[in-house]
This record gives sequence, C-alpha cells and structure tokens, in this order.
Amino acid sequence: MKKLFLVLAVAALSFSTAIAQETATAPAEEATVEATEAVAAEEAAVEEAVVDPEVQIEGESMHHVLMQKFLEGGWGWMLPILIVLVLGMAIAIERILFLALSTINTKKFVAKVEAALNEGGIEAAKAVCRDTKGPIASIYWQGLDRYDQGLDSVEKAVVSYGSVQTGQLESGLGWLSLFISLSPSLGFLGTVVGLVQSFDAIQAAGDISPALVAGGMKVALLTTLLGLIAAMVLQVFYNYVIVKIDGMVNEMEDASITLMDILTAYSKK
Repeated sequence: MKKLFLVLAVAALSFSTAIAQETATAPAEEATVEATEAVAAEEAAVEEAVVDPEVQIEGESMHHVLMQKFLEGGWGWMLPILIVLVLGMAIAIERILFLALSTINTKKFVAKVEAALNEGGIEAAKAVCRDTKGPIASIYWQGLDRYDQGLDSVEKAVVSYGSVQTGQLESGLGWLSLFISLSPSLGFLGTVVGLVQSFDAIQAAGDISPALVAGGMKVALLTTLLGLIAAMVLQVFYNYVIVKIDGMVNEMEDASITLMDILTAYSKK
C-alpha cells in the first residue's frame, strides 16, 4: 500500500512539474513570437519608408521635372517657345479637323451626281452638290452652274475654283511653317544669352569656376532643348497636314476631269 502511495505521489509530483514547465515555456514562446512580429513590422516600415518616396517620385516625375526644368531655364526665354508651340498646335489641329470634315467618298458622290444629271438634269445635279460638303462638291456646283455658257466656260470655272479650294485647304500653313522655324531660333537665342551670362559671371569673378558657369549653361541647354522639341512636334503635324492636302488635291483634279467627261456625254444626248 505504501509503495502504491509512493508511486502515486511521485507521478503527481512529475505531472505538476511538467505543467509548471509548460506554463513557464508558453509565455516565453509568445514573447518570442511577439518580438519576431515586431521586428518584421519594423523591417516592413523601413522598407516602406525607403520605397515609398521612390515610387512617389516616379509617379510625379514627368509633371514635376517638366515644371522644374521650365523654371530653371528661365520663364523669360522658355515662355515664348511654349507660346509658339501652343499656337502651332492650335493651327495644326484646326487644319486636321477642317480636312476631316471636308473629306467625302468621291466615287460615291460622282456616281450620285451622274445619276441625278441623267434623271433630273442640271438642276437635280446641282441640288446633290448643294447638299454635299467638301471642296469637290463646291467645284462641281460651280461647273454645273455654268453649263448653259458652254463646256469651255465650265472648264475655266472648274480650274479657277479648284485653285480657290486649294488655297482654302492650305490656309494657315504659312503660320505653321513660321512657328517651326521660330521655335529652334528662340531656343538658340536663349543659348547665346546663357553663354553670355556665363562669360559675364567669369569676368566679374576673375576666375573660372563650375558654379559660375553652371547657371548660364543650364539656361542655354534647356532653351535649346525646348526649342528643338517644339520644332519637331510641329514638323510632324505639318507634314501630316501637307500629305492630307496633297491627297485631296489629287482627288479634286481627278473628279474635275470626270465632271468634264460626264457633261460632254450629257451634252451629246
């Protein structure tokens, strides 16, 4: 019996000791886990502190850098180039919209005029031209309006009014060409002024120092850069407008020849 109680006492003592050890170990493990999580949180915060400014700078770089360089180049020299660029873009966009609104399906229009001429005569064909937009319709109306004066008068009217319509298509291109030439010229002018400022600073200080030259050289380079960018952008739009006008002029000439053929065949009926 005593042995049994002794065994039970030893077992109870061992069980209580194990529980005490586990109870003591659990807070230690929890403390270790909490410490690990705290360290991880601090590392994440450090990474965010390092990464977030870079991401923010990258997100704002275009607008921020452009504004900064514009101010560093000096608004007195950068602003005229910017105004020239804006005016040139306005003329180019206006020409593009005008040409887009003046474009029609030439083959479909010519077929419609010929059908109206055969069915209803000159007045019906003029009505079709009156209801159609674009320079080709205007040329056709001028030619049909002089049909009673003979085919020679029709041909002269078509040629003369074709020149008028071509002039209207090319309206504003002279200003656009001027802005293309003016943009780099203003940039080079700023470059010369920046160089003069640099040499003035060197002369006043009596010594050549990078700090003295840097300001004037920055103005020189930035104005030249903006002037060249403006000229290249405007040149692209100018060439696009020229190509569109050339295509429309070719269509006008071809349609004029077709009109003369249609009226010649109609006069023989």
